[in-house]
Amino acid sequence: MKHLRHHEIDFKKWDSCIQNAHNSLVYATSWYLNCVSPQWEALILDDYTAVMPLPKKKKCGISYLVQPILTQQLGVFSAQKIDSHTLLHCVQQIPYLSYCINLNAENSVENAQKLPNYELLLNKNYDELFQKFSKNAQRNIAKTQTMGIRVSAELQAHEFLNFYHAGKEHYSESYNAVISQLIYTGLERKEISLWGAYNSDNELIAALCLLHSRNRLIYLLPISNHEGKKHMAMFAVVNEIIHRYAGSALTLDFEGSRIETIARFYRSFGAQEKTYFQIRRLRPKTLFG
Repeated sequence: MKHLRHHEIDFKKWDSCIQNAHNSLVYATSWYLNCVSPQWEALILDDYTAVMPLPKKKKCGISYLVQPILTQQLGVFSAQKIDSHTLLHCVQQIPYLSYCINLNAENSVENAQKLPNYELLLNKNYDELFQKFSKNAQRNIAKTQTMGIRVSAELQAHEFLNFYHAGKEHYSESYNAVISQLIYTGLERKEISLWGAYNSDNELIAALCLLHSRNRLIYLLPISNHEGKKHMAMFAVVNEIIHRYAGSALTLDFEGSRIETIARFYRSFGAQEKTYFQIRRLRPKTLFG
């Protein structure tokens, strides 16, 4: 097991490992990590047989690990199933005393905090999937159709960002810069699509940044203005995504929430809860918040 600084990582071998991992997630690819945690480091087993990203930050001269924004799950990735011994060894080799990081759903660690994700398999036809929607979701979708709400996957980056920032004015410049970099890089790589919902006057009232992973679509950045919330426009966006990708081998990953109203929205489309794990050590609030 080797600990590599950012400049020591072979990104070609790294991305090959992530791409071929049985638990592959786009969050762990080098391009994504470079956007959300520019100085990330890594634990490498053998010749990139298994890898673990280390999202490092520094405060008051102290280095520590913290889960990056817009990055639900990281942890250990490998083409082979990761046994408990290897996983524990990786965790024990974390070279920093303080950390709070999320592992992935395949990284079950004893005594780790369990967190909920919500996922919907899209391997059935649309009519079958629609029948699993809650009655409330079906009614809301019907209402959006009656009101003439139109959904498009052709939203431009600057349109999305202007709309998003207008609804999230309290976010810091650094947070907004990460979002911008992530969206422009993801669009260039064709690993992000931007969806918009428009009212009958062709005005944007809701938008979604959808992240494309190897075998999943990730509900990354949703935003609705007052009208979009009032008319439940995000139901129309999610319904259109499900309609477009129904019958595929993809999973729609809602990223989960411990807020019941948000979790209920995800479950209303038939999404099932799936657990992932968080580990932490020495996280004094006075220093790290």
